[in-house]
Amino acid sequence: MKVGFIGLGTMGTPMVINLLKRGFSVTVYNRTASKADALVVLGATAASTPTEAAQEADVLITMLSDDATVQELILGKTGMLDGLSAGQTVIDCSTVSPETSQRIHKALQERAIEFLDAPVTGSKPGAENGTLVFMVGGSQSALDKQRPVFEAMGTRIVHMGASGSGSAAKLAHNTIAAVNLLGFIEGLSMATKAGLDPERFVEVVLAGGASSKQVESKGDKIINRDFRNQFSLQLMLKDLLLAGDLSNSYQLPLPLQKAATSMFQIGLAKGLGDQDTSSIIRCYEDWMHTEVTKQASGQERRRNTRLHLNIPLLLSVYQWEQEGAFTGQTIEGQLFDLSETGIQIVSPFPLAQDMFVVIHFPQEADLPPITAKVIRIENDNGNFRYGCMLSGLAPYVRLKIEDYIAIYPFISGEDYETAENPY
Repeated sequence: MKVGFIGLGTMGTPMVINLLKRGFSVTVYNRTASKADALVVLGATAASTPTEAAQEADVLITMLSDDATVQELILGKTGMLDGLSAGQTVIDCSTVSPETSQRIHKALQERAIEFLDAPVTGSKPGAENGTLVFMVGGSQSALDKQRPVFEAMGTRIVHMGASGSGSAAKLAHNTIAAVNLLGFIEGLSMATKAGLDPERFVEVVLAGGASSKQVESKGDKIINRDFRNQFSLQLMLKDLLLAGDLSNSYQLPLPLQKAATSMFQIGLAKGLGDQDTSSIIRCYEDWMHTEVTKQASGQERRRNTRLHLNIPLLLSVYQWEQEGAFTGQTIEGQLFDLSETGIQIVSPFPLAQDMFVVIHFPQEADLPPITAKVIRIENDNGNFRYGCMLSGLAPYVRLKIEDYIAIYPFISGEDYETAENPY
């Protein structure tokens, strides 16, 4: 059987290698022609156009990045359509919308050409090992005819139903994968912030009820800081957006899908699009100011990094008088220390432990009032150092605090390295 293969990216290249290993004659095409060179050495034939790849093939496989590319290379003016003829079969392994799959199916059916939408799961390792799982939409007879082709690249071929069913299954599947990955990463971030060894925590997760394929495939990558692409963050985001369009067409609310989409959009904005989906951990590392990585034996939890400051503050102090009534006063203080979990304020005014204060930054900081609880008091030559735990501080507010601290020397004319601490 002669196979034409279009799209030699992360997934396409190892899929072609497995076809060649199983004895198929394969003609390949890629817009970046040099990607075919290594496959030609292994026995593939390189085509200069999609039409050329399609002309001599019994079955043509596409593995492309998005809906627009798939439609252009199959149905477009420069695509393969003119090279196809009745009796051939086109298998699209890309992840696209069911609507796109159905549109291609209808156009090819008019020319007596079979079409199967057959997206895969298994990422790069599955493509390399020939263990992909195919979710197939289209006729059962067309699938049965091409089963040897599928079996050369994967271990499970599941017929999902009519045209578009494979694409719908893939979007539902990747919604689950994204939510699972983020659930794992959030738990891992929590454990790391608590001072636990991330490697040991992953071991626990793998042995417990929270285990999943995402933990199996991404746990070691995260801990070893290996964000080389198996399945890129930007492609996961693309799939989540398609899943959102599909669920909206059903008027089906999917809160977790929407939350996952927002999280991967943050990752894309951070510049992680070309990296593996596991790189989304870097967003959480920014928020918790801690890197998730393998710990050396006996490594102690790192102390919070502290900045020594002298920023003037006003503190609103409220005291309970009687049922439904408070009295309060405003006192002066200075922000002396900032850590990952709290702040240290210096003031000559006495406060009590467990008292709540409302902190007001200088007007130019453009910061809202921040509530803190006094958890530690030290007497320092007539002044008091108050260790305060921040209460309900939103991540964006903390970032604004850090931005203000960064520019404060320029506003005040002070230098943190040389300014004397008046206390």
